[in-house]
Amino acid sequence: MANSDSMDEQHYLANYQAGDYSSPLVTVDVAIFTLIEGQLHVLLVQRGNHPAQGRWALPGGFINTDSDLDLSEAAGRKLHEKTGINAPYLEQVCTSGDASRDPRGWSVTVLYMALMAHAPTAEFVETVTDARWWPLPSAQQQDLAFDHNHLLEAARKRLSSKTAYTVLPIHTLDAPFTLTQLQQAFEEVLGTPLEKKSFRRRILSADILEESGEAPPPGGRGRPAALFRPKAGLEDHAFVRVVGEGR
Repeated sequence: MANSDSMDEQHYLANYQAGDYSSPLVTVDVAIFTLIEGQLHVLLVQRGNHPAQGRWALPGGFINTDSDLDLSEAAGRKLHEKTGINAPYLEQVCTSGDASRDPRGWSVTVLYMALMAHAPTAEFVETVTDARWWPLPSAQQQDLAFDHNHLLEAARKRLSSKTAYTVLPIHTLDAPFTLTQLQQAFEEVLGTPLEKKSFRRRILSADILEESGEAPPPGGRGRPAALFRPKAGLEDHAFVRVVGEGR
């Protein structure tokens, strides 16, 4: 009986035609953030093709079922194809789908969030006419393609909420960095000032950084500042209390 059931399933799969069933369009989109002169920016691309030709959007595109091993690989591939950037950190945020978000048909997209130190975009990229870092408030005021205003807001909320209990903003800095630079990154992402002594105590007691020399004082006056690099496994660290809470 077991063998018969197995043969029945093999026969079913051998004759299964996915095209016989209605399927939605499936894409990935990436909201990638960085700090430029201390201000939070997001990367947008200007679409070169229809639909929404000429409008700004999050970088993304269709999954390639022949080459993409999983969703994360698809997100990284589309990000690089459309901007020339390879993100060291990608995190899945949410899935959005309905019959109206894309004029080509019923569509599902998987949203990813990325955070990285500032890097220039490629001069020539696929299917877009421009790729540019936008100050986040300016990007949020744009009439983005598809439902990308909604997706950008979802990614921004995830970024803020996760920063409260992880070291996520460290991905915006090139190592080595000072504790002052790290605190400024946290404050910009969180949108609120942090108490200096409390922040440093929290970071240093977590044992997630290692010293890497000293930075000369500005103007050659005062004490040099210690420089730090992240330790391996940093991405797995979570604070017991949210950053900025308590002393």
